[in-house]
Amino acid sequence: MAETNVLISGIEFKIRQLIEKNKQLAIENKKLSDEIATLRKRAEEVLLVNNELNEQLNKKIIVNALGNEKEEIEEGRKLIKALVKEIDQCIAILNKR
Repeated sequence: MAETNVLISGIEFKIRQLIEKNKQLAIENKKLSDEIATLRKRAEEVLLVNNELNEQLNKKIIVNALGNEKEEIEEGRKLIKALVKEIDQCIAILNKR
């Protein structure tokens, strides 16, 4: 009978340990679930910011490309004006002869 009581006491002790371990794991699981939810929300926010920044970058690239085209067109016009002026001077010289 004493052995049975010792065995029962040992089993009860192990059950209490398991119950306590289960409580600790449940608390840890809840904390980790909350952390996962927080991190998912943060990841969504970061993705939204990233998408906005990518859109802004694309717009700036387009604006810069168009700005460069305008500069190139203006430079081309200046070059053509200079060439026309030089041609006019050459014609004026030829007309004097």
